Amino acid sequence: MRPAMPGKPGARSLTQVLRPSSSRPRCSIAHGAFGTNLTRFACCALAACSLFESACKSDPEPPHPTPSATASTVSSPPQSGASAAVSAVAAKVAEAPHAPRNVLLLTIDSLRADMPWAGYPRAIAPNLTKLAEQSVVYNNAYALSSYTAKSVAGFLSSRYPSTLYRSGFFFATYPKSDLFLAEVLKQHGVATTAWHGHGYFRSAGLEQGFDTWQLVPGIEFNPETDEGITSQAMTELGMKLLKKPESTGKQFFAWAHYMDPHDQYNKHPEASPEFGNKNRDRYDNEVYYTDLWLGKLLTWAREQQWWKDTVLIISADHGEAFGEHGFYKHAFEIWDVLTRVPLMISGPGIQPRRIDERRSHLDLAPTILDLMGFPPEPEFMGKSMLPELQGAAPDNREPILSELTEDSHNPLRRAFIVGDYKLLVLDGRKYQLYNLSKDPGELTDLADSEPAKLTEIKRAYSKLYETLPMIEPYGGATLKGGGSARGPLGPPAPGK
Repeated sequence: MRPAMPGKPGARSLTQVLRPSSSRPRCSIAHGAFGTNLTRFACCALAACSLFESACKSDPEPPHPTPSATASTVSSPPQSGASAAVSAVAAKVAEAPHAPRNVLLLTIDSLRADMPWAGYPRAIAPNLTKLAEQSVVYNNAYALSSYTAKSVAGFLSSRYPSTLYRSGFFFATYPKSDLFLAEVLKQHGVATTAWHGHGYFRSAGLEQGFDTWQLVPGIEFNPETDEGITSQAMTELGMKLLKKPESTGKQFFAWAHYMDPHDQYNKHPEASPEFGNKNRDRYDNEVYYTDLWLGKLLTWAREQQWWKDTVLIISADHGEAFGEHGFYKHAFEIWDVLTRVPLMISGPGIQPRRIDERRSHLDLAPTILDLMGFPPEPEFMGKSMLPELQGAAPDNREPILSELTEDSHNPLRRAFIVGDYKLLVLDGRKYQLYNLSKDPGELTDLADSEPAKLTEIKRAYSKLYETLPMIEPYGGATLKGGGSARGPLGPPAPGK
């Protein structure tokens, strides 16, 4: 979970605002100052989008770039009169009520965006590649951060990491004052199950709301790397848990996080083709091995009675670097190769296609709530993707934000993507600007050569961040920039 490569020293974070008090810190907050903040956040996001008219493009880093994808389009042939009529029917389907579903969320650690279904030439994930043909595939999906502890908490809460109560250590922990998806589902009577292959998940606070939360047996926690090989054990544990009536005997949400693509990179000669001995080669072996055991889990799941009513979501917590920008592994920086991730969704009522509009993990939890037939959670910042999963035209949800909050090892980093451009904010005071349509590898900083564009995007970035209810970390850790984590564990008590 923690790459061995250290980050550069960072400064203290920007002036941050505590989330206003609530009399129900772990429940919905639909009124008062916080509700106003969310409304302002949405309005500013729309205002930021309106500043730009250029189309959105994004490609993964070398050495294996995927074909460029243009936003505001769906990857499909031009419409004839007949196909237009079909689209009209699809739009009506998207508006129609849907039966509540189960949701199975499978996330894969360190899985890059440049997978075979996105143009990578090696057949390193045959099961997932076949699944992509039956799914809505998002060509430009972004994680909320570039490493597990911040990314996972973000997508489970539909909140940016800087707006969560959290400790100031690299392996952040989360208090009960944060509201996570499983807690909301539990309030609706949903069975919630999760299983994991890394020791970080043992006591991070992410288990809130889960009826069942298990780790594969025998794993040891190493803060520098992942020494385990756990895909087989993960699949076997998943089958064991999902067989239980208490897990799947009523509407359920299940989540598993597979670890093996994380370094250390192992070759698995008994199960994977020979790809070579370089880091990327051995990583490809890990992806193949993980895909093999994911395939076994899904083959078994398709035979279960509950499968016909279940939506499957596949994604990753972050990407992985293999020398891009002189960088390896993940965390510490916020380049696209670290934050772009696969995302595919399949199941009953979902129309397979490719969507090029950029999407954020911020939208995962709201989408799951919608799929399961429940109303939006006011504390969630994202927006459901269900209409476009059922055939509606995708909307523009930019700007896309990813961030590293400052902690004991990570400097403050933020990425703000809108139109063709990506603004990188380093330590809250230095800015870099990239044109992702012309420079998907983020190799040429345009901050000096395009000062007007830099000013325009900085203005939109600042306006948006002014609305976010950011929170300082707690726990006393010495932060990367030399400060101390002295933030709150939750909102102040009512009346204080």
